[in-house]
Amino acid sequence: MGVNICVIVGVVFYAAGVGLVTSPTQNTTIPNSEEFQTEIVAPGVEHVTIRRGDFSAGEATDRWVIHVLRLDPRLVQLRPAVAMDEIAGAETTSSIAARYGAPAAVNGGYFRTAGTYRGEPAGLLARSGKILSEPNPGRTALAIANSGEAIRMAVARMALTAELIVAGKSARPIAGFNRPREKDELIVFLPEFHRTTLTTPDGPEAVVEGRRVIAIRDGEGSTAIPADGFVLSAAGAARAWALDNLKPGAKVEVRTLLRAEPPFPFEPEFIIGAGPHLLHEGKPIEGQGEVFPEGFYEQRHPRTAVGIRADGSVLLVTVDGRQSKTSVGMSIPELAALMAELGCVEAVNLDGGGSTTMAVRGRVVNSPSDPAGERPVSDALLVLPRGH
Repeated sequence: MGVNICVIVGVVFYAAGVGLVTSPTQNTTIPNSEEFQTEIVAPGVEHVTIRRGDFSAGEATDRWVIHVLRLDPRLVQLRPAVAMDEIAGAETTSSIAARYGAPAAVNGGYFRTAGTYRGEPAGLLARSGKILSEPNPGRTALAIANSGEAIRMAVARMALTAELIVAGKSARPIAGFNRPREKDELIVFLPEFHRTTLTTPDGPEAVVEGRRVIAIRDGEGSTAIPADGFVLSAAGAARAWALDNLKPGAKVEVRTLLRAEPPFPFEPEFIIGAGPHLLHEGKPIEGQGEVFPEGFYEQRHPRTAVGIRADGSVLLVTVDGRQSKTSVGMSIPELAALMAELGCVEAVNLDGGGSTTMAVRGRVVNSPSDPAGERPVSDALLVLPRGH
């Protein structure tokens, strides 16, 4: 994988117990807070609850409930984990955290919310250099590395080139990984996806083991994915090419090149789709042009974000919303201002809305906005002890 993202690290040691409230000259105080509560969750993990605004009336437009996890990057690691340990499927953030024994967690990236492929990431997901889901070209992504003395993170626009090489010469562009195939597409299904491809029977699928096609199935769908191989699924214009080139015994190779702009300053262990980029060098990012639905930037919604402060500490932040009696949510500019106020020099938005969840010690501490309660999601960012 090509390694090339805007650095948001430069870890500096800070004294144990230093929280979010510092001297006004550091611009990290929380003005107008009605309540400010802090608890130590685990070594290197502090949970802060902020209730801001006037809570005296029944409903209001000026109240917020904010939860912050402050992480000592030398004592903990930050690791994405997918629902049910498969790309296909969804699971609540608190359940994912419990399975991994994580003392704290927040929801992660965007995902498909309905249908057979519910839980499939809507953006980049990469682990140890392996592409599990292709990037969304109109959004940024968050890269994480836990190797070394402390957490390192970065944010960048990502671009992926992927192709299938057959017999060392014939090449075909790969449209995506572990997702439904669309018109004329060639899709790769990896063992991390599910036991089968879950596809409909309207396209051929080639089973690959040991870099060789061992079988071609046409008109069947939902092909079993080998544990040490993958399945190539074709549709439309890619169908005839697959039947002509993916014969049993053919040698195949998947080649990928993932590029970040600006380049990564480190080798990432994990990359998840995110966006928009909120802060760079402590300043809000204006007019970045990331592609989101109408009203996404200006309207107030529940939000989840991750940032890093000048002292090197990492912040995971949730803002409850869509609940006029408790918390109204934030627009993207308001969220960027909050992250700057909390002392972040770099920050990025994660999936929000009904997905916004923070789990601490096995319980959900925020108030998810879905009527049914905590929403099953695609993946979560887990806080784990270093070396776990």
